[in-house]
Amino acid sequence: MLKEFRTFIARGNVLDLAVGVIIGAAFGTITKSLTDDIIMPVVGWVFGGFDFSSYFIRLGPIPETYSASPNNYAALKEAGVPLFGYGEFVTVVINFLILAFIVFLLVRSVNRMLASMEKQKAEGTAPPAADPADVVLLREIRDELRKKG
Repeated sequence: MLKEFRTFIARGNVLDLAVGVIIGAAFGTITKSLTDDIIMPVVGWVFGGFDFSSYFIRLGPIPETYSASPNNYAALKEAGVPLFGYGEFVTVVINFLILAFIVFLLVRSVNRMLASMEKQKAEGTAPPAADPADVVLLREIRDELRKKG
């Protein structure tokens, strides 16, 4: 079983998948930062201070030991208060849309590059253009003269 596992791990596809997952996780972090630190503040500014992450509906009571602000989503969530965090959901949806759009642009660019490479390859392997009729005729005359001479 250990030998089969080593064979499975040694396949290129598994290693490619592992690299993809690691890069994807790092890319997800970058996208989250882009959303949270750049896009959402601009959207909030455009809409007059609208901060999506602070919009929620409290579904249960706040514990008596809770001392932070009753409007702090992160602190309430950490305290175990049941919350309907629609603002956080909007942030996550925007994060997903940004990530999906970037992946779309990346795949689109790679596909165009591959198509361009295929086109260049096809053009490079095309048979040479046929010689003009007068050149063919002159070659035939030359070959006939060599046979006679």
